[in-house]
Amino acid sequence: MNSFRLSVALATAAATLGLAFGATAQTPPAAPAVQGLPKVVGTSQHPRLIPSMFVLNARGAKLQDKKLVLEGVAPSVIVFADRPVRSAGHAMLPHVLEEWTLNAPNSFAKDPPNATVSVLNKAKASVVDAVVTLKSPKLEGDRLTFDVDVLEGDLAGADGGASVFMDLVNLPVTRRSSSRAAWYAGAAPAR
Repeated sequence: MNSFRLSVALATAAATLGLAFGATAQTPPAAPAVQGLPKVVGTSQHPRLIPSMFVLNARGAKLQDKKLVLEGVAPSVIVFADRPVRSAGHAMLPHVLEEWTLNAPNSFAKDPPNATVSVLNKAKASVVDAVVTLKSPKLEGDRLTFDVDVLEGDLAGADGGASVFMDLVNLPVTRRSSSRAAWYAGAAPAR
């Protein structure tokens, strides 16, 4: 019986040592292929504009009297960039709304963005769209109101969830909202 226990103990020790030494002989896994631009930590770079979009989501939207009203607006805004960067992130809604109050030369207060507002029509199981220019946002709780110029379409019959797709191309300076998301490569934090 003692020889059996001794044999099991030796076999276990040999297997453990073999696994330990075998693990060190393995080649490390290949680094994953990096799509877009690799992140560099600790090296400052000049900010480079990455054309991106904001997406605001809400429980509903109404367009009336040259105003867009988003009810139940989400507290964060989705930010994404397409090829070749393919980056995505979130920004806090109040930080994005600061884009209309900054004194920067290219602020949204001076050059308001265009946006497509898409809202579900539950009864017809369809989507209703309007293209607008967004001006003077006002956030009260989870209700966000913009003054708008309607470029085309309307939201008649819209009674479901809403998404607002805002174009963010041509903002060449680092902003507070952009440093909190992923659309400027190498941007230094705004102060």
